Amino acid sequence: MTSLFRKAFPIALGALTALGILSAVATPAVAEGERFVLISHAPDSDSWWNTIKNAIKIAGDQMNVKVEYRNPPTGDLADMARIVQQAAASNPDGIIVTIADFDVLSGPVRNAVDKGIPVITINSGTHEQSEKLGALLHVGQPEYDAGFGAGKRAKAKGVKKFVCVNHYITNPASVERCKGYADALGVDLGSQMIDSGQDPSEIKNRVIAYLRANPDTNGILTLGPTSAHPTLAALKEIGRSGDIHFGTFDLSGEIAKAIKSDVIAFAIDQQPFLQGYLPVIILTNLARYGVVPSGHINSGPGFVVKNNIALVEKYAGEYR
Repeated sequence: MTSLFRKAFPIALGALTALGILSAVATPAVAEGERFVLISHAPDSDSWWNTIKNAIKIAGDQMNVKVEYRNPPTGDLADMARIVQQAAASNPDGIIVTIADFDVLSGPVRNAVDKGIPVITINSGTHEQSEKLGALLHVGQPEYDAGFGAGKRAKAKGVKKFVCVNHYITNPASVERCKGYADALGVDLGSQMIDSGQDPSEIKNRVIAYLRANPDTNGILTLGPTSAHPTLAALKEIGRSGDIHFGTFDLSGEIAKAIKSDVIAFAIDQQPFLQGYLPVIILTNLARYGVVPSGHINSGPGFVVKNNIALVEKYAGEYR
């Protein structure tokens, strides 16, 4: 530092301090304690959402904001629409919401946007639907593309006839997963998608019944732990574990174990942690500084297979 600068710096520092400029730059005024609401379509029984619940808690603690998680206990979408209306009426600083069914949710979500509440959509739904709702952006994975990627992997392994075990058939995004898989194989979806329901025993029985009625089935796609876990039990009961090419969406400890033992070929990781974490960070920075990213964020799909499972296994259900 030159002697001239050493002499000039205290003068400049004093002038900036007197004007309040330096203190404004160094310690921006922040009204901490903002409140956001995340509304999912998931029933209470769906353990996959524990990762997103963990993500919003971490983000909330880091940003010193309050994040409330709300959902329809049974997964009823009409109930979800009412929850969106109630959340908007409470005037939060932002809403994070899944587009489980565009037609059912479009009215309540648009009303929230019209009230001036910033909205970020996550998980299910498309970029185009998010834009139609007036949301800032969408954080998730394109569901059809993810299913198509799964189907390409299955086709490479010789899968020609399959069953897609859909445990949430009322969610249009779930059908997109199955349809993408079928299209990649070059076959019609048709009756190869079954409505399994969400009861584990019922799912297991329906998978067993389908495989006995269609013994030439050589591919299975499940849409998450809710359907994957009972399907694993079904395959074990009829002695076909490892005999059918088995892909699934999402991760759990049980799914990770099945990948390591060559029963499940891959799990599609949409990185739900990012779906919960990023919207909280983005909405907080919007509320405080008026900044927001431009464009949607694809959190997936990524494929977890035997040779990379060690990197994610210990975080399943918490961060992955």
